[in-house]
Amino acid sequence: MRYSFRTQGTCSRVIELDIENGVVSNVVFYGGCDGNLKGISQLVEGMQVSEVISRLKGIRCGTKPTSCPDQLATALEQVVSIK
Repeated sequence: MRYSFRTQGTCSRVIELDIENGVVSNVVFYGGCDGNLKGISQLVEGMQVSEVISRLKGIRCGTKPTSCPDQLATALEQVVSIK
């Protein structure tokens, strides 16, 4: 199923992703650092939702309290909570 998440506190504005049987795929960030976010998208491709959350939750960007990877983890937590 396809999900869309509006980020908060980051340069990226929106994250779209698919989750099927607990596996993350087709992650796309809109806005932000293009190359880095494409890299993150490729790295989490095929990973279990819980593993992505575990690895990315709490990562900060400089002095900001969040980051694009942290926002991806937050998005996944929201998806899991509504299922």
